[in-house]
Amino acid sequence: MVVCPECGGELKFEPSQRRYVCLSCGLSLTRDEIDEIKAKNAAATASEDKERLRKEYLKWWSSKK
Repeated sequence: MVVCPECGGELKFEPSQRRYVCLSCGLSLTRDEIDEIKAKNAAATASEDKERLRKEYLKWWSSKK
């Protein structure tokens, strides 16, 4: 099942439009747009994880002194 990036609802493929349409909010996306959004979200998550680990290490390192 493909999930809407806006509301988390289910996306249904509409063959006549060649697009996915959210059953909850009505957002309409192509497969390429969905893949782009997923890639951006993955990059943002990786960046956030790296920053979180950096802060945790800094906190650990400064508490040892």
